[in-house]
Amino acid sequence: MQLKRIRLRFRRQFRKSQKRVEGFSAHAEEQIEKHVFKRFGRLNDVRRFVISWVSLIVLLIAGVVAQNITLSNYFQTVQPVPGGVYNEGVLGTFTNANPMYATNNVDSTVSKLIFSGLLKHDTTNKLVGDLATDYSVDTNGVTYTFKLKPNLTWQDGQPLTSADVLYTYQMIQNPDAQSPLLSSWQGITVTAPDPLTVVFKLPGPLAAFPYNVTNGIVPQHLLGKIIPSDLRSAEFNTANPVGAGPFAWQAIEVKGDDPKTAQQQIALVPFKKYSLGQPKLSEFIVHAYADSSQLVNAFTDGQLTAIEGLNNVPKEVRKQSSAQVHDILLNAANMVFFKTTSGVLVDKQVRRALVQAADVSEIVKQIDYPTHLVREPFLNGQLGYDPSLAQAGFDLDAAKKSLDAAGWQVGKDGIRSKANQRLAFTLTSADTPEYQIVTKALQKQWRALGADVRIDLQKSSDFQSTLAYHSYDAVLYGISIGSDPDVFVYWDSSQADIRSANRFNLSEYKNNVADIALESGRTRRDPAIRTIKYRPFLQAWQQDAPALALYQPRLLYVTNGMVAGLSDHNIDTPTGRFNNVQNWQIRQAKVTNE
Repeated sequence: MQLKRIRLRFRRQFRKSQKRVEGFSAHAEEQIEKHVFKRFGRLNDVRRFVISWVSLIVLLIAGVVAQNITLSNYFQTVQPVPGGVYNEGVLGTFTNANPMYATNNVDSTVSKLIFSGLLKHDTTNKLVGDLATDYSVDTNGVTYTFKLKPNLTWQDGQPLTSADVLYTYQMIQNPDAQSPLLSSWQGITVTAPDPLTVVFKLPGPLAAFPYNVTNGIVPQHLLGKIIPSDLRSAEFNTANPVGAGPFAWQAIEVKGDDPKTAQQQIALVPFKKYSLGQPKLSEFIVHAYADSSQLVNAFTDGQLTAIEGLNNVPKEVRKQSSAQVHDILLNAANMVFFKTTSGVLVDKQVRRALVQAADVSEIVKQIDYPTHLVREPFLNGQLGYDPSLAQAGFDLDAAKKSLDAAGWQVGKDGIRSKANQRLAFTLTSADTPEYQIVTKALQKQWRALGADVRIDLQKSSDFQSTLAYHSYDAVLYGISIGSDPDVFVYWDSSQADIRSANRFNLSEYKNNVADIALESGRTRRDPAIRTIKYRPFLQAWQQDAPALALYQPRLLYVTNGMVAGLSDHNIDTPTGRFNNVQNWQIRQAKVTNE
């Protein structure tokens, strides 16, 4: 009985629970139907609202991103940064890095990078201290005292002192060492009173002397035990030269056995203790090519950062979109030097007429680079330059009349003659595309005057011999003038003598008034006085016309892209391109502005 009651009670409770679940289920269905299914139709009403909000959020995100990019560009710019390997291709062959002997194109390049002098040129081609801090000169202008920077070291870590400077110049002055710099240092006494002081005593005043101490200094501790006669062939010069310049020797590699096609690679690394600061490039490699076509191919293939040594820009290089041509004018002058001691050019009237019959401006238009005309022995703007004393300007009619008056009559063939001597001579020059243009133009212009001019274009080795022996009638050649206009070696009578050291007076020009003026001008330090002293020389040069001044030559330097720090200012020598090499940079990156 009791069990039956329990079962009935359980059944009643189960039925109540079942009804509750059914009630909850019905209520849930009613709520879902009411709040969900019946509202599906209203989604179209809110879709635009939802899309608008989503679009607004997307726009806000895009605006934030754009703002960040704009601010990044404002606070960051693409700038040159340190690093990178600089590969320079140079035409020629490496033979000697020692600055006492480096003369050819490649040798001078390597030497300039490894060695430092007391002074150097800056980016504006002005003299500044390199190993020296400064210098002073006594009131007589004959004693120059240089102070070295403290704590200088060689690239092997040894200290660099005045003893090294003294040794360098004593070896240059020693005839047994056979340095080509010997003639510039004869008669000069060099002393080193203390480790940081070097004193030069000159036999007489020389205003341009500071420009003579830009040559590299060599280490006594590595070369001091070598006898002077063996210095030129010392292993130091080609195997492991040690200097104090911006880059230190690392290694050399030679490719090819044929001298005509051989390639040399000289690897250099930055010298951390360089006097003007560690270079920013991570490596500098000089590639020497004996063959110009190989040099050009290496550049167009992207193997080289820059090339130097060409006379003109090859068409293959011009096609390179990244190629940047740098026409760096040299403080030099291309001239036609008339040999005044033999042949028809002995006649001053003939020389003056040739000058007047040459349309130099028209010739320069045919050259493929911008340059400046040269009208006298000094460059335009230099100390002593006087436009009123320039050579005669182009006037063909006046030139013809002057020759008529001097008795040079025109023959049936259009060539003039006097006393059975034809107005004929040979114009010699190096065989380059540029000189081909110039000589051809001059030949045509002088033919119009009545002169028979033959052209003799010679390969480099033959031309150097021709210059050395003065075996020409007239010669087209470029002379280095430099920042200081001391042109004594080119025009003083003593420099025409066969016994002179270099015989750079290519015109063999002799004039006593000019000699006195040249000597007086170079011995005065006051610019105003120098200008006055040079005036008689310019007057004599204008009247005697020993040469036809043409234009300033260039250094052609082509880079593959931009080289930050490379300056296009006028330079004195081709290696002047390295005046600021410690600051060259070829890499670029985004840098935050401070």
